[in-house]
Amino acid sequence: MDVTTWYLEQTSPADLRKSRPPRVPVEIVRAELPSPEFSRFLYTAVGGGWHWTDRLTWTPEQWSDWLAAEVETWVAYERGTPAGYAQLQGQPEGNVEIAYFGLLPYAMGKGIGGHLLAFALERAWDLAERLPRETTRRVWVHTCSLDGPAALPNYQARGFSVYDTVTERAG
Repeated sequence: MDVTTWYLEQTSPADLRKSRPPRVPVEIVRAELPSPEFSRFLYTAVGGGWHWTDRLTWTPEQWSDWLAAEVETWVAYERGTPAGYAQLQGQPEGNVEIAYFGLLPYAMGKGIGGHLLAFALERAWDLAERLPRETTRRVWVHTCSLDGPAALPNYQARGFSVYDTVTERAG
């Protein structure tokens, strides 16, 4: 099977396009205490249906190391229940990657994804206000044909532009 990966970027905060409000009340909170267990929960709960497998074998120490590497985790809650998350990773030269983003299955179709992504982008653009790092110059993300069907359209609707596309044989 062929898998297509799209690499997308924003090069200015002005690229960000807001979304409509979600159809349900949502609170987005930064997980300020690094928790390998919580991060693994979010990774498996969101990615389980989309073939996210690269981190399933990680130890708690590997999760801790990841979280200590200029990573912020933002979690969307619907009535106190995690609905989705975004993990931002600061990188050299003012780059910020949306390393992980997605919703739990029950939260899909409620307008939460666009709202969470717009919020995460705002946080990516102002990351230097919370972490000792250089000002953000570029925010990037990648998604692939194995991800949810709303992923690529959501990124593009929030103002991302595709800068590279790669198709490879999976397996």
